Amino acid sequence: MSLESFVPQRSFFEASATQVAPRLLGAILSHDTERGRVSIRLTEVEAYMGDGTDPGSHAHRGKTNRNATMFGEAAHLYAYFTYGMHTCANVACSPEGIASGVLLRAGEIVEGVELARDRRGRHVADARLARGPANLVVSLGIVLAQNGADLLAPPFTLSILTDQVAFSAGPRTGLSMPGGGDEFPWRYWMPGDATVSPYKRHVGKRRAP
Repeated sequence: MSLESFVPQRSFFEASATQVAPRLLGAILSHDTERGRVSIRLTEVEAYMGDGTDPGSHAHRGKTNRNATMFGEAAHLYAYFTYGMHTCANVACSPEGIASGVLLRAGEIVEGVELARDRRGRHVADARLARGPANLVVSLGIVLAQNGADLLAPPFTLSILTDQVAFSAGPRTGLSMPGGGDEFPWRYWMPGDATVSPYKRHVGKRRAP
């Protein structure tokens, strides 16, 4: 497989999240802050639809103040707060006015490991620094106030692999039914990668975007 990459145009994200999600595997997402840059190679993502067919989606019942970014211009950051303590990061997909999004679940830190470790904890193993959506956000230094930020403009940079990597697909993890069953095989991951989070069929009442 070629490791060549390209900087995507916005039109790349104007497709359904189920189409965009597997293409994000192997992509490098970087975030620059005053403390420096952290870059992550994405290894696990989940797709969520907003067309009324996906009960696991924040947009399932239509547009609200919270999920408005999902209905906006593609390639913007949809950040939301969950469990009263965690922020999760998503990429808005589909043409403006149609909601879908890709939850960034896990990745490998390929730049700024020490900064990521400082944010996550000095004794956290490299493979666990960005394993899980909340840990990925902390490692990158993304904050809730960046909801709506353009992921194709500073302080973010994003590059996509030219060739699709080999991937596995299955039910989304940690979702209570409905939305977490086999009829929604919209979790995509790079098999055998140490950074991919373990699958959990049910954990509380979490609903991803």
